Amino acid sequence: MRKAMVFGAGVSGKGSEKTLKEMGYEVFLIDDKTDISSEEGLKILENEKIDIFIKSPGVPYTNLVKKALELKIEVIDDIELGYRYKINNNIKGKIIAITGTNGKTTVTSKINEMLEKAGYTSKVCGNIGYSFSETIMENPSLDYYVLEASSYQLENIKDFKADISLIVNLTPDHLSRYKTLDHYYDTKFNIGRNQKENEYFIVNTSCAESLKRVEKISGKKIFIGMNKTNKNELCFVKEGDIYYERELVLNENLASLKGKHNLENMLFIVTVGKLLGISTNLIREFLYSTKTLEHRMEKFFNYGKVEFINDSKGTNIDSTKFAVEAFKNPILICGGYDKELDLSPLEKLIKNNVKEVYLIGDIANKLEEGLAKINYPKNKVFNLKTLDKVLEELKLKIDKDQEEIILFSPATSSFDQFKNFEERGKVFKELVIRYFN
Repeated sequence: MRKAMVFGAGVSGKGSEKTLKEMGYEVFLIDDKTDISSEEGLKILENEKIDIFIKSPGVPYTNLVKKALELKIEVIDDIELGYRYKINNNIKGKIIAITGTNGKTTVTSKINEMLEKAGYTSKVCGNIGYSFSETIMENPSLDYYVLEASSYQLENIKDFKADISLIVNLTPDHLSRYKTLDHYYDTKFNIGRNQKENEYFIVNTSCAESLKRVEKISGKKIFIGMNKTNKNELCFVKEGDIYYERELVLNENLASLKGKHNLENMLFIVTVGKLLGISTNLIREFLYSTKTLEHRMEKFFNYGKVEFINDSKGTNIDSTKFAVEAFKNPILICGGYDKELDLSPLEKLIKNNVKEVYLIGDIANKLEEGLAKINYPKNKVFNLKTLDKVLEELKLKIDKDQEEIILFSPATSSFDQFKNFEERGKVFKELVIRYFN
């Protein structure tokens, strides 16, 4: 019997384990908290003939991974495994693969919803929902697999390719994982690896880092952008409206997804729809009626004239910039895991656009020091470390008869205090209800 090792027992790892067992492998699941330890895993690598090693995306390149590579065991990820399962079992459904620094979850979810509205069978998978391999294995008859992929999930691509690939945008992130920004950006471009001329890669001409890497694209390039340029964008914005070729698709003011960032997201949604032959009327009707995602600019509670916005999905500085600039002089709650990024753009954003700031998590002290250096008033900075203490403090100060926006947009990851951004957003909403309901 062939043998496999899966490192990491999260959603991705558990999905890989299921798929490998279906493929006839004996599987060793390694996880220092819940299953076989890494130390025991090293012994297994030395004493068993392991045919394939699946590394979960959140797992760093530890001694166990290095040992597998040293022994010349093939190291891949769940996306690659899922693609091989699909090919080996002649599964016909098409893959739409989405990555980017910001907006990828909105684009992924809304493409899936649009496909369902158009009468297709589809599921989201990868970085949201279930693992890619498990989704394909358990749903072999779907029309489409709508895959959201993080850079971590794209690190060990070998044969994988998608029928439509796209990168929403590229901005600084994850320098705690990657040595340079170029390394991070180049890893994102693995999403288009192996494509042929009959497969599409949608290029955002408004993203400078994407344009720098156009030569990496082997598929058929479809250019879109916030403006018409010499790339002759197929889908573009003109005076706030979205056009596909010469056809008016939708008016920004009527779209249910608000903000400049969502205008960019909708360019991708429209383009995928048109490439798949979905009618303009259906795309328009969908984008005029669809709802915003939970944890992404989510207006979820009012305390008198005070409005609370849950933007826990704001996991990097650019994402929080979009959120802050969507409101006039909000009170901002931000902070979390230290990604070792330059925080000066966030500090300037706060100084120029934020009424008061409440800091939490690992980067709270760094942000407080940085704000002091650029003369943001000390009496507007509250370094309280946890969401509970922030909401307790706000309850004492907020006047329900005065219009106010309380914006929770952390500008970084959640891993210092929470399992993920969903848990962080859920905790924020629960605390708001507890203190203000």
